[in-house]
Amino acid sequence: MFQSYETRSEPQKGPARLKALRAQMVAEDLQGFMVPRADVHQGEYVAERDARLGWLTGFQGSAGFCVALENSAGVFIDGRYTVQVKSQVDLAHFTPVAWPKNQAGDWLNEHAPSGAVIGFDPWLHTVADVERTDALLSKTGRSLRPCQNLVDAIWEDQPEAPRVPAFVHPVEFAGESHAEKRARMAQVLRDAGEDHAVITLPDSICWLLNIRGHDVAHNPVVQSLLILHADGRVDLFIDPAKTADISDHLGADITCHPQDDFARALTQLTGTVRVDPVTAPFAVASILQAAGCEISRNPDPCILPKAIKNDTELAGMRAAHLRDGAAMAEFLCWLHEAAPKGGLSEVAAAQKLEGFRRATNALFDISFETISATGPHAPICHYRVTEDTNLPIEQGQLFLIDSGGQYKDGTTDITRTIAVGEVGMDEKQCFTRVLQGMIALSRARWPRGLSGRDLDPIARYPIWLAGHDFDHGTGHGVGAFLSVHEGPARISKVSDIPLEPGMILSNEPGYYREGAFGIRIENLVAVQTAGDLPGADARDMLDFETLAYTPIDRNLIVTEMLSGEEKAWLDAYHAKTFELLADAVSEATQNWLRQACAPL
Repeated sequence: MFQSYETRSEPQKGPARLKALRAQMVAEDLQGFMVPRADVHQGEYVAERDARLGWLTGFQGSAGFCVALENSAGVFIDGRYTVQVKSQVDLAHFTPVAWPKNQAGDWLNEHAPSGAVIGFDPWLHTVADVERTDALLSKTGRSLRPCQNLVDAIWEDQPEAPRVPAFVHPVEFAGESHAEKRARMAQVLRDAGEDHAVITLPDSICWLLNIRGHDVAHNPVVQSLLILHADGRVDLFIDPAKTADISDHLGADITCHPQDDFARALTQLTGTVRVDPVTAPFAVASILQAAGCEISRNPDPCILPKAIKNDTELAGMRAAHLRDGAAMAEFLCWLHEAAPKGGLSEVAAAQKLEGFRRATNALFDISFETISATGPHAPICHYRVTEDTNLPIEQGQLFLIDSGGQYKDGTTDITRTIAVGEVGMDEKQCFTRVLQGMIALSRARWPRGLSGRDLDPIARYPIWLAGHDFDHGTGHGVGAFLSVHEGPARISKVSDIPLEPGMILSNEPGYYREGAFGIRIENLVAVQTAGDLPGADARDMLDFETLAYTPIDRNLIVTEMLSGEEKAWLDAYHAKTFELLADAVSEATQNWLRQACAPL
């Protein structure tokens, strides 16, 4: 199985590890130290070697950081992890801090002693993060100081860095050669008057060079660092053990170097160098400044082109979703038959779903650890089931399953919430409001130029009407056989990146009642040019193409709450689901699918 169910969080070890960290702080004459969930590459997901935040605190979320002081330690987490963090850290020694509402600099100004010097590893914090924190601290006489990584100094059994060979992602899936991509990106540099660009994000590098890897669980990326030159040449800094199967593919214009040579190579650059302050480590900017380079603060040139899928990638994503939809239908049919008999658990359900995906004979990996959550676990937005937390799936509960697959032609991410037996009217009404939000966003049509921030309220409005909300974004970008979370566009209250045709995002409103139940419904959608309407203005309009087709549990829908247009959308969605999946599933599942997709 791709998913492990072992318990990783060790909150009982946190106090001793925090004590050891504080001893290192004293030795370095520091009053604090910052521990992010990040590596030198600054991607969202990290290898086991770089899971320093989890090792120190026990917190296993995909985002956050810890600030350790002499007498206190804050664990900064966003709204997705408000519930989860309470069970994964020792609350007598670590204090959860709501972030980004509370910034590290503000918290330090309140809790750190006057004149405090806070240490940080300059390779693990971005330029923007360091500048933001330093600006807040400088107002009060406190300061940051780059230093060695103090966690690495005390982590005696720290895992080795991954060294699995990378592999080629062929043009039949990528739709464009790496020579063509490099030429496009080099033109971006020349147009901006830049001589070089430093790129650290694993998915940007993999997209640019049409390579993939095994370095991060469930993300087909290879960890490396890259300097792109304005003539299209590339210097790639990568462990030589990873290059055996890609060296011929890379060709003469891409020179490979050991990753340890990266810092020295930065000192040899001249002219103007593009550095993305949001993704580049602070150390990169520091080295370039010391070398006398002019730094051009511009986005990673690959981020936006990577997000705008070409026709080949879009076709691959559609094919991957049909394959994945059939596996989901087989799973939901199985669950429909098995759940009433009893004896099911969260682990058993996740294992069964992975089995159906494996049966496609096309699964490369799951795209993230399946969130298989029943009853009180479902409000934990990124719940990870383990053998220790595993609950039975019982009658009268809501069961939430959020999962996805990595296929060589695309990446999937889908969530369904299912009634196990009969549930109360309260749960059904909450579910129906979430469904209304998902339908509203699916049907949205808007003038080109709007961002995710403009569309986010559309999905929330039916939920707001009941006095509710949810503490996560409505949608995130998704890569094409890359990371299941991809920038730069999102559908959230803070995203100001205009949506463009070819972008693929999730549509996943939810509602969560701590200790009771959680609801989320998620489809992936692709931004496309909207069709013409009779009598409409001559405007450039966009809308969404739905990619994911899997039945939505009709047993949870309060039909009277839906408008005629909402009913029509759902009936059309289910009719297309049956049309697309019926011939791809077993006879038993086809019979179940016919009922699950029947009109309201």
